[in-house]
Amino acid sequence: MAKKNKITGDFTTEERIKIAARIVFTKKGYAATRTRDIAEAAGINLALLNYYFRSKEKLFDLIMLESLQAFKHSLKGVLNDEKTTLEKKIEQVVSGYIDLLITQPGIPLFVLSELRHDPKVLISKMGLKDFIYRTSFMKQLKQAIAAGKVAPVHPLHFMINMLSMVIFPFVASPLLKSAGRMKEEEFNTLMTERKKLIPKWIFAQMKLK
Repeated sequence: MAKKNKITGDFTTEERIKIAARIVFTKKGYAATRTRDIAEAAGINLALLNYYFRSKEKLFDLIMLESLQAFKHSLKGVLNDEKTTLEKKIEQVVSGYIDLLITQPGIPLFVLSELRHDPKVLISKMGLKDFIYRTSFMKQLKQAIAAGKVAPVHPLHFMINMLSMVIFPFVASPLLKSAGRMKEEEFNTLMTERKKLIPKWIFAQMKLK
C-alpha cells in the first residue's frame, strides 16, 4: 500500500511523480534511489509509477533535462542583459550554476552520461549550438579583450575555466567529502563560499580590470 501522499497541491499524477523524484534523487542520489522510494514519496503505488515512467533511468533523464532547460532559460536572460557588466554576469552565472548543482546534484552524472552516449542528442535537446557565442556576454568579453582589459585568450578558455571551477567539485563530491571529512551540509556550505571566490579567481586569471 502506498504511504500517505507527501506532495501537497493540485498536481496531476505525472507532476506528482516528477516532484517526488526530484526530492528523492536529490536526497539519496541516483544509485541509491529505488522506484519504490519515488512511488511512496508521491503517494502512489509502484504499478502506477511504472505506467507513467517505464524505468528509473528514463525518469531521471527527463527530470535532469527539464532542470537543465529551465536553467538555460534563466541563464540566457543573464547573458543577454546589456545593462549588467561583464563582471556582474560572471558572478551571476557562477552563483546560478552552484545553486542549481546544490539542489540538483545528479545533473553532472546525467550530462556526462549523455555526452558519452551521444553528445549530439544532448546538444540538440538543449538547443546549445552557438548559444554562448550569440550572447551579449560574449560580445562584452571580446570587447574587453580588444580593449586590453582582459588578457588576449580564446573565449573558450574563459568558459572552460569558469565551468570547470564550478562543476568539478560536484563531480568529485564523494572524494572531497571523504577527504575533508564533511557531511552534505558542510559540503554545500563550502560550495556556497565558492560563489564569491570563483569570480575573484577568474578576474585574477584573466587580468580583468
